[in-house]
Amino acid sequence: MRNALAIAGKELRSYFASPIGWVICGLFSLIFGWFFYTYVEFFLTQSLRQLAGGTGQPMNINMSLIRPLFSNATVIVLFVLPSITMRTYSEEKRSGTIELLLTSPLTDWEIIVGKFLGAMGLYATMLIATLLYMGVLFAYGQPEWKPLVAGYLGLLLIGGSFISMGLFISSLTKNQIVAGVGTFVAGLMFWIINWASDNASPTVATVLNYLSITQHFDDFAKGVIATDHVIYYLSFIAFGLFLTSKSVDSERWRG
Repeated sequence: MRNALAIAGKELRSYFASPIGWVICGLFSLIFGWFFYTYVEFFLTQSLRQLAGGTGQPMNINMSLIRPLFSNATVIVLFVLPSITMRTYSEEKRSGTIELLLTSPLTDWEIIVGKFLGAMGLYATMLIATLLYMGVLFAYGQPEWKPLVAGYLGLLLIGGSFISMGLFISSLTKNQIVAGVGTFVAGLMFWIINWASDNASPTVATVLNYLSITQHFDDFAKGVIATDHVIYYLSFIAFGLFLTSKSVDSERWRG
């Protein structure tokens, strides 16, 4: 585990040693902030209308603002995370350092887990930066903190799923652009796979809904942490890392 953490630290430092880490964090925060401003403005407008009309129940800040904000944050994750994982293995192949990595006294799993944790470290940094917006809500409103924790846990899990998928796809090619586009397309497929459930048989519809990566996030956005959703994301991550190990192992045999 020590070797994996050392690789994770090296990967995380490499992100911020180049502009890519700063640009990705800034872009994520900027888009998240735009969604935050939009929903705050909508929430205030609707609240003022209800106050002026003297009708209706007071709007719930968690349901009316935070829940749709987290749901839209998953869209940002879909577009941004491929730019994090596209270089993890493809850059090693392009620069020729993959041979040195594979012949080092490190196991494949130590390398894979290290790269995964490094990418997760950057993603966690992106999420931490958004806590500034949540601080504004607590300063001027009274949101419930438990749904916030559930929402951030869901974002962390769905991001880990995309990262494990991106590691696998990056291990298949030496072209970063191909790895990035491939990760986005694969993520989009798991994003929209349940759309076909409306015209499918009940059994197939159940399978498609279960495979949908966003279907499992809905409860997290509501503030509910369900065991089956957590198991789905952890299984997704484990399977993505398993496929990566097989891809790296095949690279070792070809080398």
